[in-house]
Amino acid sequence: MTPTPVDAGNTAWMLISSALVLLMTPGLGFFYGGLAGTKNVLNTIMMSLIAISVVGVLWSVLGYSMAFAPGNAIVGGLAHLGLAGVGPAAREGTTIPHSVFMAFQMMFAIITPALISGAVVGRMKFTTYAIFIALWSLLVYAPLAHWVWGGGWLAGLGAIDFAGGTVVHVSAGYSALVAAIMLGRRIGHRQHPHKPHNVPFVVLGAALLWFGWYGFNAGSALAADGVAGLAFVTTTLGALSAMAAWAVLEMVRAGRPSAVGAATGAVVGLVTITPACGYVSPMAAIVIGAAGALTSFVAIQLMGKTKIDDTLDVFACHGMGGTVGSILTGVFASKALNSAGADGLLYGDASLLWKQVLAVAASIVLAMGMTVIILLVLKLTVGLRAEGEDEVSGLDVSLHGETAYEGAGSFGERVGPHGAPAAHAVAPTAYERIVG
Repeated sequence: MTPTPVDAGNTAWMLISSALVLLMTPGLGFFYGGLAGTKNVLNTIMMSLIAISVVGVLWSVLGYSMAFAPGNAIVGGLAHLGLAGVGPAAREGTTIPHSVFMAFQMMFAIITPALISGAVVGRMKFTTYAIFIALWSLLVYAPLAHWVWGGGWLAGLGAIDFAGGTVVHVSAGYSALVAAIMLGRRIGHRQHPHKPHNVPFVVLGAALLWFGWYGFNAGSALAADGVAGLAFVTTTLGALSAMAAWAVLEMVRAGRPSAVGAATGAVVGLVTITPACGYVSPMAAIVIGAAGALTSFVAIQLMGKTKIDDTLDVFACHGMGGTVGSILTGVFASKALNSAGADGLLYGDASLLWKQVLAVAASIVLAMGMTVIILLVLKLTVGLRAEGEDEVSGLDVSLHGETAYEGAGSFGERVGPHGAPAAHAVAPTAYERIVG
């Protein structure tokens, strides 16, 4: 069979998209770092940065083969171990070099476990976290990517996920919930008023995430074509719709919209539209974004009434947003827009909706079950939590020997001219940001 020629335009687009998705991980660090307290901001950013190296190396050695090499319905084989056979020739079914496809998928593998870090801010050992994301990327992400994108059983079933609703956001969001429960609450949780320590960081991080998300979603077309254009438009409208809906919800709930709320709403909209972006119409994207905002907003409020300390509300934003988007893909998808997709409930095929529900359920079971196992093993070996004194003084100093701001006090407070605390900055929950 004659090899498919490499298309220069598509290759250029995919190289740009890969770089855009990589940018999302430091963007996530700024987003999370701004929401965290001053005593943990560097540790929070580092949890995103370390994922780039740890997961990137593992992906090239083993993870890519587990996800995309020919295998069985559960996991890929070892044909691409150490990137064997991954070279400049076009990957089968695409017009881009196999090496570029691998690099693009690497960026997804990197940011997904980094999303979980928002649930454990301020209390997890850094070395334990690094080991956790390494194991999680191989035992959760790679198999799930194979199930959905690598020819595994969910793909065979007919479930669809354009850019990572189940593979990325459901898996990370529900794993974050498990991690938050197993680590327990922060010392002093809810005993002090909690506010983001740096709102401009939050907005900057959201902007970098949004910018990179175009590579994440439109790049998942694997070509500079009409489907990429559709994904670009629906991604934009999903984020805009969710941001507007979030502002309205804040007005109803608290009487005023906030910059943190606007940034959070945009990110939730991006999460929710991700699985559907290449399969649905622009008008459907508006509905999906608003639905994601409403669901995540309510989930944040409900989580705020529990004793679970998901520090930056990863479950409510990513877990619930990914769930809603994946299920609504089964409602709004249309083959008239993307022949490689499927028709959803509104276009005459109710079976797609049930396939999407099953895909979400399977992703939740794999992610939560394996996360429990990984954390139990780590708890019995290296331990999960930082020492109490380190947690109280802040992980920036105790684990990294650095401070983000000159004059930061031992409790993460900005010290005033006479030694008085200028403002307390314990990492907030999004519920407290909304109602407080």
